[in-house]
Amino acid sequence: MKDQNETKVIVLGGLGSIGKNMYCVMHGNDIVIIDAGIEFPEWGLFGIDYILPDFTFLKENEDKIKALIITHGHEDHIGGIPYVIQNINIPEIYAPNQAKELIAMKLADRNIRYDNLNAYDDQTILKFNKIQIEFFRTTHSIPDSHGILIKTPDGNIVTTGDYKFDMTPIGPVADLHKMARIGEEGVDLLIGESTNALSPGVSTSEAKVDNALNDIFDKYVNRRIIIATFASNIYRLKHIVETCYKHNRKICTFGRSMENNLTISLKGGYIDHASSFINADEANQLKPSEVCILCTGTQGEPLAALSRIANGTHKQIKLRPDDIVVFSSSAIPGNAQAIGNTINKLYLQGVKVFTNTALSDIHSSGHGNEEELKLMIRLMKPKYLMPFHGDYRMLKKHANIGIECGIPKENTFILRNGDTLILKDHNITRGESVPDADTYVDGNSLGEVNGAVLRDRKIMASDGILVVIANVDMRKRELLIKPNITTRGFILINENEELIKKIEEVATKSINSKLKDRSANFNTIKTQIVTDLFPFIYELTGRRPIVLPVILDIKKPEDTSDNNTNN
Repeated sequence: MKDQNETKVIVLGGLGSIGKNMYCVMHGNDIVIIDAGIEFPEWGLFGIDYILPDFTFLKENEDKIKALIITHGHEDHIGGIPYVIQNINIPEIYAPNQAKELIAMKLADRNIRYDNLNAYDDQTILKFNKIQIEFFRTTHSIPDSHGILIKTPDGNIVTTGDYKFDMTPIGPVADLHKMARIGEEGVDLLIGESTNALSPGVSTSEAKVDNALNDIFDKYVNRRIIIATFASNIYRLKHIVETCYKHNRKICTFGRSMENNLTISLKGGYIDHASSFINADEANQLKPSEVCILCTGTQGEPLAALSRIANGTHKQIKLRPDDIVVFSSSAIPGNAQAIGNTINKLYLQGVKVFTNTALSDIHSSGHGNEEELKLMIRLMKPKYLMPFHGDYRMLKKHANIGIECGIPKENTFILRNGDTLILKDHNITRGESVPDADTYVDGNSLGEVNGAVLRDRKIMASDGILVVIANVDMRKRELLIKPNITTRGFILINENEELIKKIEEVATKSINSKLKDRSANFNTIKTQIVTDLFPFIYELTGRRPIVLPVILDIKKPEDTSDNNTNN
């Protein structure tokens, strides 16, 4: 019988990749969920919009869930909330103020009503039977970022959330004193983010980015400046707004996510100078020296504002040869080519482009580098370390950093999604795994696209599709005319007439052979066509298109001639 008094940490997402952060702390019959994020699909997941964690464990233990607690407002931590609350009963959600407003806007956009969304701050204490939750302020690229202390009868667990240590941040300084106090009280398990574990030293301070942007504004005082940055990097937006205000420039924004984040930040008091914002018509009437355009598109997304500006297809803004374009961002892995294409298009139009380099600090990561991970470990002084939020090499490096800081190797856990840790009397062991399978969001459907569908999409993308349309009279067991062959993404029919003719011949033989069998039906005829065509096509072309047979049962007209007609 399972011990109802032990504490479990169940990881549902956030390991092996960047995104879909979600895990649970369970003691007895009480479950507290931490974060509910999405992961953006990489190349090869054709048509997939987002990837979510597997909710099976939560569904099976729905009656034990007490609350969902959010560390901060980035999509990889809150993006899955609309899908979670539509499929699982979540009694309450607790989030810091900025994240709360973002979640509320996200739910309103989808017409989802949820009445138990609550705000917390670093003084809030939550109690769920024998689980107590406290918070400590961290520094990240979005306001109101927090780490969480989870107190249980078996020991204390700390999750860092996303963080860095910046002594000259744009927003509040991280609460190092509270972190140190938590460490002194005793931390059994530290769940630490690993995003920048592979980056040595310390991350660049936002103050340096502020200085670099100021230099650009000072140098190009008579030219229009276009800045592309992450819409979720609120502190970057804050000092861009401050810089524009200082240089008497009005701000015109493009990109829905940018506009949403600025609206919430202005409302919450995180960003000032609401009067600095103007629309596109007003921007086009002002001198270049009086305007700054703030937009999305740092990753070369084809539909983002900057890409359309670079292509010359934006309806409201046209590039000018003396424009200055600033990429205040870093490249997400896999996006380098798309970003390069956008930059090349900008250069072709004669504009000057600034990107983040060792000589120009116009971007700073919101995640701590190696030395900052060490500082967190030293402050918390954990008995056990579970690296989190990263792919395997990041997790492995973070575990090694922990070992360097004095944590025994056997006390570090590099887990996979679905793995479980059991905390009992301040000691940790591995537990049983729970179901783990990516859940795909495709348009409005959730979980309806499986591996077989994705395999078909990949085949269609690489080898195309071949359709065989055959008209048969099933009553007379007769093929009425030769099959019609059409393709998409496989070959050009007009340029491969001989190949198409051979495919027609094979399909004809397959259909006729099955029609002779009186027991054959549509399905067996289709199967025979695929069975015969697939190896035949591969042998001739080296490609494996999807073969899609379409059988139409058409009754052949009877002979209506009247043999008894009078002469």
